[in-house]
Amino acid sequence: MKSMKTKKRILITIVHVLLTVLAIIWVFPIFWVVMTSFRAGKGSYSTEFIPEELTVGNYIKLFTDTGVFDFPRMFMNTLIVAIVTCILATFFLISIAYTMSRMRFKMRKPYLNIALILGMFPGFMSMIAVYYILKGMGLTDGGLKLIALILVYSGGANLLSFYVAKGFFDTIPKGIDEAAYIDGATRWNVFTKITLPLSRPILVYTLLTSFIAPWTDFIFAKVIIGSDSRYYTVSVGLFQMLAKENIYQWYTCFAAGAVCVSIPIAILFIYVQRFYADGLSGAVKG
Repeated sequence: MKSMKTKKRILITIVHVLLTVLAIIWVFPIFWVVMTSFRAGKGSYSTEFIPEELTVGNYIKLFTDTGVFDFPRMFMNTLIVAIVTCILATFFLISIAYTMSRMRFKMRKPYLNIALILGMFPGFMSMIAVYYILKGMGLTDGGLKLIALILVYSGGANLLSFYVAKGFFDTIPKGIDEAAYIDGATRWNVFTKITLPLSRPILVYTLLTSFIAPWTDFIFAKVIIGSDSRYYTVSVGLFQMLAKENIYQWYTCFAAGAVCVSIPIAILFIYVQRFYADGLSGAVKG
């Protein structure tokens, strides 16, 4: 018995050491970016990992020096696109997933198979076709570029998320729906007052992925926005800071921008995490 306990303690210790090493590896780049954002010097090269002189000047410059890069405008462009996309994409995905889980109609299985096949292909394979469709509709001019981004991100929501949501709805007993119908509830009542409260974990997951996708995407944003700096998103703007002609003056501001970009995602995750836990306990009780 003692030998078994000793082996178990050794195994637990090894696992803890391994997890500690992995945590250091994952945290190291984040710590480096944060330290770079407070570095007083310019350029991408530095001889010290922890800067000798720390300053908040990079953050001040990022939000006040808008002559070359208007970061506040980029931030607001991205925030608007991400919020609207988050709402629309979540509504689309949850509605389709609920329909496929609870309703039966003629083209249901062929649609599921087609959606599964299309989900295997990366979205950027269609970006040229999508761009010309948007151009034909006149959505690649002026402020309509942001609307085009919202349509692309909302309509091109991750099909794998749809399958995950459908699988979650499948685990909710249909007997609950039938009991509600007997009591006089409509299908909309069942969806909004019974199914959704039991589906908080998948709602939180869908909200997070729908928000993060437009917030961090570069490819579609660059293709649709082009070189018009007034409609840059943060990903496009930060990428331009690393261009050959800008990197010396803007590299530390790029690090400061990367830190600022991560803050909304962290706040959203912390805020909705409690709903995720509550939803799990509610689903188990149901």
